[in-house]
Amino acid sequence: MIDKYAGYAELALSEISGTDYRVVAVERQESPVVVVAPHGGGIEIGTSEIAERIAGEEHSLFSFEGLKPYGRNRDLHITSHRFDHPECLALVSRCQVALAIHGCRGESGIFIGGLDADLKELLDQRLSAVGFRTVVEGHNYLGVNPLNICNRGARGRGAQLEFTRDLRDAPIREEIARVVRVALADYIAMLD
Repeated sequence: MIDKYAGYAELALSEISGTDYRVVAVERQESPVVVVAPHGGGIEIGTSEIAERIAGEEHSLFSFEGLKPYGRNRDLHITSHRFDHPECLALVSRCQVALAIHGCRGESGIFIGGLDADLKELLDQRLSAVGFRTVVEGHNYLGVNPLNICNRGARGRGAQLEFTRDLRDAPIREEIARVVRVALADYIAMLD
């Protein structure tokens, strides 16, 4: 589908903050990691919750959340390489590691993308080791555009996780967040 808006400035002219959408932004300067849900709330259901659990009390978080009635939030979707909310861009640019959380169609799969090959590999290893079906190559969510929000961090590369709807439900997202948090901790240790 084609996005209704080319970027955030255009969206902000027609949609009402606090009524149609909201922004959740928490900066934790002691962490090099930011977790981003650019299509949270009712846009890609469950992605805000996964991002929040991965960020926990440790990492920075940015979530753009659709608040419209069910079925009407698609208008708020801005493709990741056009997602240019100024507060998000500023926060991501100050972080060494950016991880974006998305939702996609399909069943029981996690599609891993982004320009950070090492982080992608680590996420793939950890998630598949506990039984999740992961796909790193040959899918539609590669996230290789340098303007993709996951690649706009201080190092110019990051990762994105695309979750099918069944993996965004409450019981399973806790396990996903736990595994991803451990992988991020190990990745940060590798950077030092």
